[in-house]
Amino acid sequence: MTAPSRCAYALVSLSVAALAALCALRGLPMADVLVYRAEGAAVLAGGGDLYGFTVTEWRLPATYPPFAALLFAPTAWVPLPVLKGAFLLGNIALVVALVRLSCRFAGLRVPWAVVCGAAALALWLEPVFQTVLFGQINLALACLILWDLTRPPGAPGKGVALGIATGIKLTPAVFIVYLFLAGRRREAAHAVAGFAGTVVVGALVLPYASGEFWARRLYETGRVGKAWIVDNQSLQGLVARVLHTAEPGLWWAVPAGIVAVAGLYAARRQSAARGVILAAFTALLVSPISWSHHWVWCVPLIAVVWSEGHRRAAWALAALFTSRTMWLLPHEGNLDLHLTWWQQPLASPYTLVGCTVLWAYRHAHAAPCAALPTLPSPSSPTSSEQGRPH
Repeated sequence: MTAPSRCAYALVSLSVAALAALCALRGLPMADVLVYRAEGAAVLAGGGDLYGFTVTEWRLPATYPPFAALLFAPTAWVPLPVLKGAFLLGNIALVVALVRLSCRFAGLRVPWAVVCGAAALALWLEPVFQTVLFGQINLALACLILWDLTRPPGAPGKGVALGIATGIKLTPAVFIVYLFLAGRRREAAHAVAGFAGTVVVGALVLPYASGEFWARRLYETGRVGKAWIVDNQSLQGLVARVLHTAEPGLWWAVPAGIVAVAGLYAARRQSAARGVILAAFTALLVSPISWSHHWVWCVPLIAVVWSEGHRRAAWALAALFTSRTMWLLPHEGNLDLHLTWWQQPLASPYTLVGCTVLWAYRHAHAAPCAALPTLPSPSSPTSSEQGRPH
């Protein structure tokens, strides 16, 4: 083993040990794991109360489609300490997977030791850290989407995994729109079919919960949490805080519509790697709620920026997504609505980065929409080795 490899693996060990110690000190709260487990229990009980319960001190409800609840059903059988440990280890492994997929996605050929070292650092990016701490599924969805999009062109069922990801959390639907606009109609059709399959499965197994979700709960965005708190790094959160109002209304809807159109238009004009990044950030910006841990797409963004030769910009992005400026501001109660002008950029760092990325790529030289870098086949040689909810 070379000296750089030893350093990389030592960094991984140190990072994981520090994360485990911090989680132990904080009691490994994993509020989202508790929600998923309650969803699974509701499914096993027939699904009638799937959208009627709340758990934890923040009174968190179920917000995902019924298909997601079906996937969570096995968690109800696992003792809670074991389940939390599984989510902790699983998300750490997914960080490594996301870094590796992001490098492939960006066309970077790096040794396995470098992937592990980068993953050790990525654990401390605020969106990644929060995902691990709260036991969220953001890393799993990002890996599923990137894996699907980096499969070889013409691979059987390419796009279906994206459709399944959409059936779990809905927001990946933006990638389906992007595929249509980019002329990748076959993949988009597969994704639509995959999503439709999740809706059908949910309706067959949980008919009452499916009717309730698609006819009612889907439109109750307020159930997810307060849009104006600093946790929310979407355009709506920024506008609400800047205007000091809990209900920004058209002041948010109009710019969100403009960003949606501009972001997807820019995505279809750029290279495939840039296009996927633009689609991801467009979804994060225009969604009514984009909690800070939803921004795990910062990992592939940093990889793409690095691959384009902008090393200082990549390090600056890594520093920004590690800085946690929004948590340094007064944010208890409704203090988020009373921030001064100079505190506003610190309260919405990811929103501003997302807008900057869209603006930069919107005005960058338009690249042809080529295929994404693809993962090698197994036989080919690898390259060198309701309060503050979450």
